[in-house]
Amino acid sequence: MRSRRPWIRKNLATDELPRHLVTVEDPTGVASEAYRAMRTNLFYTLADPPPRVIVLTSPGPKEGKSSACANLGVVLAQAGKHTLVMDCHLRQAGLHKLFGVRNTRGIANVLVSQHNLREVLQEPLPNLKVATTGPVPHNPTELFSSTKLAELLGQARQEFDYVLIDAPHLLIDSSPVGHSADPVILAAQADGVLLVLDAHSTRKEALPQAMRTLKTVGANVIGTVLNNVEGARRR
Repeated sequence: MRSRRPWIRKNLATDELPRHLVTVEDPTGVASEAYRAMRTNLFYTLADPPPRVIVLTSPGPKEGKSSACANLGVVLAQAGKHTLVMDCHLRQAGLHKLFGVRNTRGIANVLVSQHNLREVLQEPLPNLKVATTGPVPHNPTELFSSTKLAELLGQARQEFDYVLIDAPHLLIDSSPVGHSADPVILAAQADGVLLVLDAHSTRKEALPQAMRTLKTVGANVIGTVLNNVEGARRR
């Protein structure tokens, strides 16, 4: 699916939604239909119990995982599902820009016990809550390794139908062992992982490398999302 558009920041003094949410801007378009197909696949998955806390990550940077996370959250909310989208890319926050909301407090504040989850939630659309990163911490991996993450996800699982986690990308270089710890920790605690790829920029060796990385922690990869398909080069 091709879902990325030029970024247009929301004017916080108005009720306008940012235009790069294709599922809001063009709800009858091909990309929106693809996100609804993803939603249907989640609804009818054969897993028992079905995955409700889902990490979206990618092998490398700029492969569209944040956009996929945001738009999947929108279509789940449009179907009446109480949905939470969490920005857990604590080193490089991005979801607040996609939704046009503020990033004054968020997940980092919850993990250090400065706020509880409900205090950091924002609601850009009916049925859709967003938790941004909050202030960038100096030790994100240590925060994710603490018991507070398990408590946070446990609470979110109880209060929402679906929890989508925008995680950092997996691979930090071309080495088979060159991966970021943050998405691996998140994937290990989630019910499932969606791996987002870009038809133009994802290296052909990156997918099996990413799969091996996730397999080492027993992550449940429930599917892949292929972005930017139109005009893709053959490999």
